Amino acid sequence: MTQILARKTIETAIDAGWMICTIESCTGGMVFAALTDIAGSSTVMDRGFVTYSNQAKQEMVSVSGDTLEAFGAVSEQTATEMALGGIAHSRADISLAITGIAGPSGGSAEKPVGLVWMAVATKQGVQQVKRFDFSGDRNGVRQQALVAGLELIHAGLPKSRAR
Repeated sequence: MTQILARKTIETAIDAGWMICTIESCTGGMVFAALTDIAGSSTVMDRGFVTYSNQAKQEMVSVSGDTLEAFGAVSEQTATEMALGGIAHSRADISLAITGIAGPSGGSAEKPVGLVWMAVATKQGVQQVKRFDFSGDRNGVRQQALVAGLELIHAGLPKSRAR
């Protein structure tokens, strides 16, 4: 399933002539790795940011310290800033940001284990922000986030080259 989604995403990006970047926290680069497992991906993969810490989010993709303080690392606002920062700090036409709580610890009643926020941005701005509430152990949450991330970025790509 993952390989099929990754292949479709790479093929669609090649057809569209679009470059991709990912900004990943709880998935630790899993989406970027899945995409770069596909032969020919080097023509459309610009870069992947693994922004596991708040400091990395700030330094690498310009997430505001005020946003992190007010809303936390796992929030709609942080995912949005991550996605926009990916576009600003790369040559990509589309970016996917993922931030969440994979567990087994780190969750709360307000933000339980399995909560993941994703955002897709293009040079025109944020295209989609989505909340997921995954279940299972750490590996299960990360695998579900991987698949959902591939689906989101694929959906955000144009289905043919702009003329």
